[in-house]
Amino acid sequence: MPGKATHGRGLRLIAAFKLLKALALIAVGVGALRLLHKDVAAVAEHWINVFRVDPHNHFIDLLLTKLSILDDRRLKELSVGTFVYAWIFLVEGVGLALGKRWAEYFTIITTSSLLPIEIYELARRVSVGRSLALLINLAIVAYLVLELRRYPKRI
Repeated sequence: MPGKATHGRGLRLIAAFKLLKALALIAVGVGALRLLHKDVAAVAEHWINVFRVDPHNHFIDLLLTKLSILDDRRLKELSVGTFVYAWIFLVEGVGLALGKRWAEYFTIITTSSLLPIEIYELARRVSVGRSLALLINLAIVAYLVLELRRYPKRI
């Protein structure tokens, strides 16, 4: 059945995307924990020097200013939030990879629940990254809704 193969391929592609996002967020969370009890701005300055980035660049200066206010409490909050978000992506990714119908519903609910925030952020300041994130998430929701309608009896 060509439809069944396409259905599985689409779910696997979304699952891989969700699992990659989960891995990236886990790495960010672990990185945040490794920065506990350290001067975050000093660590960032070290890497800026290693990669020979212009330290007088406006964006680098802005980054260092924001990093300088990160204390251990904020790093812990950041890591917990990141791990929770990673867990959601992990559940979505594993469920979709296993072809579970509940995972399709779960992914539709979780992904579409964040669309209003993405739209608000895009309206506040347009950027390629925000536009791309919104388009990808809209495509994921649309694909899953169409697949659920196309295969209504699948368990």
